[in-house]
Amino acid sequence: MAEAIAQAGGWIPFDDFMRMALYEPGLGYYANDRSKFGVMPEEGSDFVTAPELSPVFGELVAAQVQDAFAHTQTSEVWEFGAGTGALAEQLLSTLGPACTRYTIVDVSGSLRLRQQERLARFGDQVQWADSLPAQMQGVVVGNEVLDAMPVKLLLRQQGVWQERGVVVASAVGDDIRFGWAERPTRLRPPMEPELPLEAEYLTEIHPQGEAFVATLADRISRGAVLLIDYGFGESEYYHPQRHMGTLVCHHLHQVDSDPLVLVGLKDITAHVNFTGIAVAAQDAGMDVLGYTSQAHFLINCGLAAKLDQLEVIARSKAAKLMMEHEMGEFFKAIMLSKGVALWDPTGFVQGDRMHRL
Repeated sequence: MAEAIAQAGGWIPFDDFMRMALYEPGLGYYANDRSKFGVMPEEGSDFVTAPELSPVFGELVAAQVQDAFAHTQTSEVWEFGAGTGALAEQLLSTLGPACTRYTIVDVSGSLRLRQQERLARFGDQVQWADSLPAQMQGVVVGNEVLDAMPVKLLLRQQGVWQERGVVVASAVGDDIRFGWAERPTRLRPPMEPELPLEAEYLTEIHPQGEAFVATLADRISRGAVLLIDYGFGESEYYHPQRHMGTLVCHHLHQVDSDPLVLVGLKDITAHVNFTGIAVAAQDAGMDVLGYTSQAHFLINCGLAAKLDQLEVIARSKAAKLMMEHEMGEFFKAIMLSKGVALWDPTGFVQGDRMHRL
């Protein structure tokens, strides 16, 4: 990292820092062998995702995938950032032969090994890819993918916008410490915060996440995209009260806001601006079919009936998927399509929030 900063003239934009911290081969957080996903810090994990919390999550997502299969007349699933393979296992087990091929696109070699071990029983039904083909059909699934894509940091001071980047603050032998530094920029968030110009305001913009959606639109000839992540619509994202931005780090199930320490050893993430995702999709030729909270999405897909079938402990874990103070309101789901007629997806028939994008 220090070498990269030196080669760049002593300063790199934060999205470059975040990319290296998360994805540098063999060293970055998602590219090294350290444990990441799990329920308890004693396991050496840093956070838990919905599929690890309860298999009900994948079983309900499968209902939406089946619905999308029917309307797109496809039978393939493409999953991005499959983590431990928990969601893939749940989807494959529920979909059965209806899914003719399940392709995982993941940049982490260590996680790919865990996925291959976990999904070995599905044989050739599961494949791995390092990149997207020129053309593809099917249903794309991404759970907590967008939040891990590098973001740019913008800081407004005395009414002037600057881009925040990273410098080497000190270097004594192997003890290298990083610091913040700003540079003038023409970049702007999609909307100005309604605060006095003298008020300091830090926020993020998401060119890589929006470019990812545009790339999907370019490659998909017929299909649908389901993305589930934590975030807000634009008016909530750039609200005056969110004047310190949304960037956070996860380490041993503790949350902090300093990505410049323990580089490569902890997750760095930012909330998703779902309005930006929807606009990028539309600009690239996709349709936005629905946007809602994870709670409404899972309830629409049959969560209530699933809870009735579970034992007490399993029911308690599954209920966290929809509880407002847990994952239910914090996480949102958005569904996109291309090359097919519009329809009302199963997970969005009640509680749709497209008017809030």
